[in-house]
Amino acid sequence: MRAVALGGGHGLHATLAALRRLTRDITAVVTVADDGGSSGRLRRELGLLPPGDLRQALDALADNNGETLWAQVFRYRFGGTGALNGHAVGNLLLAGLFEVLGDPVTGLDEAGRLLGIEGRVLPMSVEPLEIEAEVTGLENGEVSLIRGQVAVASTPGQVHRITLRNPGRPGQPPAACAEAVDAVLSADTVFLGPGSWFTSVLPHLLVPELHDALVRTSATKVVILNLVPQPGETAGFSPERHLDVLFQHAPRLKVDAVIADRDSVPTPARLRRAAAALGGRAHLATVAASGVADRHDPDALAGCVREALGLTESEREGLTWR
Repeated sequence: MRAVALGGGHGLHATLAALRRLTRDITAVVTVADDGGSSGRLRRELGLLPPGDLRQALDALADNNGETLWAQVFRYRFGGTGALNGHAVGNLLLAGLFEVLGDPVTGLDEAGRLLGIEGRVLPMSVEPLEIEAEVTGLENGEVSLIRGQVAVASTPGQVHRITLRNPGRPGQPPAACAEAVDAVLSADTVFLGPGSWFTSVLPHLLVPELHDALVRTSATKVVILNLVPQPGETAGFSPERHLDVLFQHAPRLKVDAVIADRDSVPTPARLRRAAAALGGRAHLATVAASGVADRHDPDALAGCVREALGLTESEREGLTWR
């Protein structure tokens, strides 16, 4: 099964951890609009793709569940008070690979070989992008425009819509990574979410070539919803509101399945109607990690994915990989 997962940060990590239980053929397509922390510093200083979300995706696919020495070193973050404070070793290594090789895709493939991953990590674009959001509630009921992933993720206002800008080529649409487009078009299954809805999930739909590939692909398309609303970005959002926003940003996109935690859905009938409006079916199950309200359990999520994809018992046994 050729699986492609689109997202960023901890949400994409959760999807990849679940997919590792189903198949070896996984491609992660990662957002490249981060402008905070170590990634933001490297982006501003070197003009490179922000490496943090890419590093997390590599870590999720690392051999032996990320317990090899290289995997541990890759995620190690420096302390202290000097220039290295806050930088993860993996971020610095990726930045070095990008500069030495002159190509982030080749650099990510090399990092993948170092970590022994089975699968591939790709950026959604080979150019760093910037998120711009329309927000209300900041001043006198007016619509405000704010820019930057950190600003959007932490706004006290209500985010209504986002757009993507390419600071390096003002006025031109963001260009998709060609390998990411090919992966979506040749996939058997494509996954969107979970994750920060406006800053990790929806940006993929705003890269024209990637959006077109998501609309045209014959792959089974699955949306995985968040377990809890995210302060700032989606505060007060119901599960079905997440799907409404998805449709607003990509009205031509149809999905086959929507996965949600049953304890996170107050009105299942509404979610089922919202999923049906996108062409899909809602699948409710207990997929939250025990005792951790905002984290998915990878085994439970993998089981729900199996159900959503309609895998038979023999297929399940053939796909299982730990």
